[in-house]
Amino acid sequence: MITRFLTAAVLTPDGSYSFAEPANVAEAHGVNPWVALAYLIAGVCFILALRGLSSPATSRAGNRYGMVGMLIAVITTLITHFNASIIEIAIAIAIGGTIGFVIARRIAMTAMPQLVAAFHSLVGMAAVLVAGAAYANPGAFDILVPHLNANGLETMVINPVSRIEMALGAAIGAITFSGSVIAFLKLNGNMGGAPIMLPMRHVINLGTLIAILVLTAMFAIADPAPEWIFPVVLLLAFIIGFLLIIPIGGADMPVVVSMLNSYSGWAAAAMGFTLHNTAMIITGALVGASGAILSSIMCKAMNRSFISVIAGGFGAEDTGGGDGAVKVDRPWKRGSAEDAAFMMSQAEQVIIIPGYGMAVAQAQHVLREMSDLLKEKGVTVKYAIHPVAGRMPGHMNVLLAEANVPYDEVFELEDINGEFAQTDVAFVIGANDVVNPAAKTDKSSPIFGMPVFDVGKAKQVFFLKRSMGGVGYAGVDNDVFYMDQTMMLLSDAKKMVEEINKSLAD
Repeated sequence: MITRFLTAAVLTPDGSYSFAEPANVAEAHGVNPWVALAYLIAGVCFILALRGLSSPATSRAGNRYGMVGMLIAVITTLITHFNASIIEIAIAIAIGGTIGFVIARRIAMTAMPQLVAAFHSLVGMAAVLVAGAAYANPGAFDILVPHLNANGLETMVINPVSRIEMALGAAIGAITFSGSVIAFLKLNGNMGGAPIMLPMRHVINLGTLIAILVLTAMFAIADPAPEWIFPVVLLLAFIIGFLLIIPIGGADMPVVVSMLNSYSGWAAAAMGFTLHNTAMIITGALVGASGAILSSIMCKAMNRSFISVIAGGFGAEDTGGGDGAVKVDRPWKRGSAEDAAFMMSQAEQVIIIPGYGMAVAQAQHVLREMSDLLKEKGVTVKYAIHPVAGRMPGHMNVLLAEANVPYDEVFELEDINGEFAQTDVAFVIGANDVVNPAAKTDKSSPIFGMPVFDVGKAKQVFFLKRSMGGVGYAGVDNDVFYMDQTMMLLSDAKKMVEEINKSLAD
């Protein structure tokens, strides 16, 4: 009875409810107050989810709010679509849910950034498919309106407003898909991290975007709209997504991930209008806005122009950085686990700076054990997290939270950078670009202008990396390697920290 009320109750002028089946989805959504209330509750849950995800301490609760909101939205949508095959939908949900569950259980934290990029591509493609379905069968989406043709005969055509929604949603979805595929290939190592600079790339990008907007306007105005416009808009959008991401180098990939997250949200919101689905509009707008804000924050942390990044590496130089960076043979000092254990046990304060190398080695748990051993010896231990450490926003925070590192020991760049001058030991584990002074001194460097940790001001620096051959994801050599107070700990991060722990425990 509750299900029937949710799906069919229609408010009559005298204030009572009749149970006549609505003619279409839009009518059900527009008349039934319970559907609107359910979507409102789902929207509130999504807002609470974003609020919870703003802090590691409340992120679990935020995830739960998001799950509850999505459950409410999905159930409400299913019971208000009368012509849908519940069996087919259940099978699709079971297949997708199983795949997602298996991937979530098996995925390593090192592969999480490329997984996020892959998921963004799926959201983009979903928007493209929904727009394509609406274009092929507009009657099922209730987007047809009467129109008098040149002969004075009334025909049914797609609502001009719906055409704009379809074209923009499909275009944003296509850009998200192709851009996310390139981001996945770069993050997964199938493509190099160096920017790929095409000649006249800005002219090509601008011309393609203008063409998409002009064709979208033609698609909305013409009655009837030429059939070739919609597929051409899709093709150009797929191309521009590819062109926007290939010139962006590895150092800017965290911004790319958050930017693609924003695109996927706006694509979902546009399709929400086509589907007359309030929950999709709310969710898409929240994801799109939060992703844009996060991208802006990431750009500020890297001293990058937000407009320049989303324009496809605008301002990046054709030389410098990348996989082919030239290294100069310079003297450096090699340290051992015993050296590191002795120096840190005698210190008053140790600051740990983790990077992607820690994620690769899955060394976060032994690192926390090391900090526990140091704290038992009276040493103050703090973690310094750069906003762009890793391959996606918050990558290091997630890893440390997984290892149960106390939140009050984790500090952001602006809160801790001034402490290095008074710090006895800076312990860099698997990081490079976020501690590279070239960001302040070398104008030709791809990371120039990015705020970095001043680890060189610490009394002693231990730099843990696999070998002297690596130069970080941005492809820039690091002067910290060769400083007088730096000792290089060349080994697998997890293995080296385990050896340090043994020495500390003795």
